[in-house]
Amino acid sequence: MNIVLLDGDTLGKDISLNSIAQLGSLKIYGITPAHEVKSRIKKAEILIVNKVRLGKEEIDLAPNLKLICVAATGMNNIDLDYAAEKNISVKNVSGYSTDSVAQLTFASLLSLYCHINYYDQYVKSCAYTTSPIFTHFTQEFGEIAGKQFGIIGLGNIGKKVAQITTAFGAKVVYYSTSKKNTKNEYQHMELEELLKTSDFVSIHCPLNTITRNLITEKELKKMKPSALLLNISRGGIVNETDIVKALDEEWIAGAAFDVYEQEPMLPNHPFFRVKDKHKLILTPHLAWATTEARKRLVEGIAKNIETFINSGK
Repeated sequence: MNIVLLDGDTLGKDISLNSIAQLGSLKIYGITPAHEVKSRIKKAEILIVNKVRLGKEEIDLAPNLKLICVAATGMNNIDLDYAAEKNISVKNVSGYSTDSVAQLTFASLLSLYCHINYYDQYVKSCAYTTSPIFTHFTQEFGEIAGKQFGIIGLGNIGKKVAQITTAFGAKVVYYSTSKKNTKNEYQHMELEELLKTSDFVSIHCPLNTITRNLITEKELKKMKPSALLLNISRGGIVNETDIVKALDEEWIAGAAFDVYEQEPMLPNHPFFRVKDKHKLILTPHLAWATTEARKRLVEGIAKNIETFINSGK
C-alpha cells in the first residue's frame, strides 16, 4: 500500500511513525500547501491528513485512493459524502485526546481565575522584594468549590471535565447542543439558563451548523459579570469580535481560547485588541497535543490502516 502523510509536522517530530511505516510504503510531507496536493496524492492508496482539505476536486486527483485517515477526531475538512460516493473509507481517531484537552481546560481556567500571569510577573519584576508584608493579592480571586460550572457539550471530553469539576467541589450543569443527551447524572439546562446561572462556562461541542456562532453578543450579555468563558473546542462556536466587546465592556470577567475561526490567527485578529490583556488567556490550539495523546493518535491511525488492509473496511 502506498501511504502518504500530507501534514506530518502537525504530529510532531518527537513521535515515532514506525507503526504506520510497517504497514506499507510511507511517504511523509511535513506541510502540504494547496498547490502541492495534486502532485503528492496522485499515487496514494491511503492518505493521512490532519487539516489538509480533501474535497471533491482533491479526491478526484487520487484515482487509486481507498482510505482516508484523519489524524484527528473532527472530519470537517473531508467531503464525506463524495468519499462515500467514490467508495473511499474515511476513518478518524476518537477519544485519544480526552485527558489532554480536559487538562488544558483546567490549566487555562486556573491561570485565568487565579491571575497566575499577573502574579508571576509581579514577582519576576522584583516588585515583591519591596513589599512591606509577606503577601500580595490585589487581583482578587475565589474558589471553584461551591460555584456552578456549565458545560456546553457532554461528550467524552465534556464528561471528563465534569468529573474533574466535581472533584473541585463545584456543581456541574450542562447543555446538549444536539438535544439528544439530556438525561445524565448531571443536571441538563437550556443554554440561556446555563449562561445566566453559571460562574464558569466551558465549551466542548463539535462545530457544525447548529453550533456555529452559538455564543454571540446576545448570549454573552446573559452571563454573569463575574463569569469566565472557556473555548477549548472549535473556533467559530464563539463569535470572536463579540467576545472582545464582552471583555472590554465587562459583560464577563474573562475568557480563555485555544481554538480560533482561522488558524493560525491573522495579525489583525480582534483578540489582540483587548484592552486588558489579563482578562484573556490564549494558547495555539495545543489542548489535544500532549506527548501521550499524540502517541495514542498515531497508534489509532495505524490500527485503522491495519484493520482496513485486513478487512477492507
